Amino acid sequence: MTREVRIGCVQTRPLATFEEAVEEAYGLAAGAVAAGAELVCLPEYCGGLKSEGGLLIPPAAPEARHPVLGALRDFARDHRTWTLIGSIAVDGPGDRLINRGYLVDDQGDIRAHYDKIFLFDVDLSPSQQYRESAVVAPGGQAVVAETPWGRLGMTICYDLRFPQLYRALAQAGAEILAVPAAFTKLTGEAHWHVLNRARAIENGALVVAPCAVGPVPGGGAAYGHSLVISPWGEVLADGGDGVGYMVTTVDIDSVVTARGRVPSLRHDQRFNHPDEPESELRHSAAA
Repeated sequence: MTREVRIGCVQTRPLATFEEAVEEAYGLAAGAVAAGAELVCLPEYCGGLKSEGGLLIPPAAPEARHPVLGALRDFARDHRTWTLIGSIAVDGPGDRLINRGYLVDDQGDIRAHYDKIFLFDVDLSPSQQYRESAVVAPGGQAVVAETPWGRLGMTICYDLRFPQLYRALAQAGAEILAVPAAFTKLTGEAHWHVLNRARAIENGALVVAPCAVGPVPGGGAAYGHSLVISPWGEVLADGGDGVGYMVTTVDIDSVVTARGRVPSLRHDQRFNHPDEPESELRHSAAA
């Protein structure tokens, strides 16, 4: 008996206000459910995103009163559908925000949340410079959550470039690696597919990566091409470059098969970093 689940990836636009974001996310998510989705996955900053002077400035609110979180919890309950809220901006410490994702069950209850650990501080070109850390406080806790189909590891966007996080999630039992994103068009064209495929192959895991698409109000653009990738690295579905959704059936037991064929999660070895003396590792191993 296989553990199959129909996953709906929703590809929304970056929109400047809560109201616009909720209207688009809710409508597309409902379409995915009508098409058979049992787990609906939304992108990073699906609650709204805009930029100003190289800073990403999403609309934010306290978690307890966040209108997007409330609306999407209602959606999950009303449609009896597990929902991954890729991320929304919630008020954080001082004058900074938290880029937080949620896993909501089919009763509308929050089963897990994750705060983005690695923040997008990059200089892509003289005209494309981003400093997420100027606005967002980083998280510090990796998260694996239980679902009816298997264990899900939660990450967000720029985390994708840090394979050690995904290794830790997989070794903690994650079979599905979620990568909701608002990947830039420039980096997406160069790296999005290969990085997601690499995280799937390295860990023998299913990767589900819903990505926002289109211009960011104030400047910039998101890449789209939401992906579902098999544990063997095959692209099972690609959302292309338009607003919409896709529904893909995946077999969680394909993770067991892939990890049996290449059991690399059991083959990790300790080693010294280049600036550490060799004797330290030998002493540790002997002990």
